[in-house]
Amino acid sequence: MRKVVLITGASSGVGLALCRRLLEEDHELHLCLACRNMSKAEAVRTALLASHPTAEVSTVQVDVSSLLSVFQASKELKQRFQRFDYVYLNAGIMPNPQLNIKALFCGLFSRKAIHIFSTAEGVLTQSEKITADGLQEVFETNVFGHFILIRELESLLCHSDSPSQLIWTSSRNAVKSNFSLEDIQHSKGQEPYSSSKYAIDLLSVALNRNFNQRGLYSSVACPGTVLTNLTYGIIPPFVWTLIMPIIWLLRFFANAFTLTPYNGTEALVWLFHQKPESLNPLVKYLSATTGFGSNYVTSKKIDLDEDTAEKFYQNLLELEKDIRVTIQNTKNQS
Repeated sequence: MRKVVLITGASSGVGLALCRRLLEEDHELHLCLACRNMSKAEAVRTALLASHPTAEVSTVQVDVSSLLSVFQASKELKQRFQRFDYVYLNAGIMPNPQLNIKALFCGLFSRKAIHIFSTAEGVLTQSEKITADGLQEVFETNVFGHFILIRELESLLCHSDSPSQLIWTSSRNAVKSNFSLEDIQHSKGQEPYSSSKYAIDLLSVALNRNFNQRGLYSSVACPGTVLTNLTYGIIPPFVWTLIMPIIWLLRFFANAFTLTPYNGTEALVWLFHQKPESLNPLVKYLSATTGFGSNYVTSKKIDLDEDTAEKFYQNLLELEKDIRVTIQNTKNQS
């Protein structure tokens, strides 16, 4: 029986590279590409089938920044599939990234220079907007839309006969100090991307705590510093050209500079081959690349406590409850 893999954000960047690599690992997979732009998704589907004709590749339209879209996609998926073996929760945004030049230059001449360069910790801020659902855009796209997708697909994910695995695209930029249980959407801060990735780490731990006994396991992975549409907008193109030699040199001192989407998927593909029961739920798995371009996987303990993870999970459940009530009231009034 074919293993079925659902991947959000599969039409570009890390998501697209992941599709290609998974089919290289197992050409009998059924990949379901969950994408916002269906024309791009269909083009990817055609290309994947051309290179792997024995695979099955399907598409579903979903915009995780819209709960209406998530509900519709979930309904369609439940009609088409009986189970998912893997769900890669990869879609994400970093809107209007702004580089704090002063903080960057101060950091470059400190002991934390390589760490700052490879994680952008403390030097990268974003401004964002409110979605049609009344939520912060980064929080809904990176975290809550995926959470609702999981909730809707529970019947396809929880099986006693063989486990299913959730694999989140997190980040080394997930910093505890940027997250607060009193402001889980990070509406009062300037680093919503970092906050959302830390929230993903918390959610993954809580999901393991609540669903392992039902056959559902969750892991987080970081692709490293990958040059995609998400990162190219941080600084002007000519600056990227100027600093690329420095970045290539830094790879000899910091393994986080994976640079290409292919390299960035190393940990995501590694997790595909692991028995989820054997994985440490408190560990983040990191894609790494040596200075000479060899890929490998390393790991790092997540900086959190399980009580905070559980409280965050309960906050999400409360938010979900409120939103469902609002949706039902809107339907009753129409």
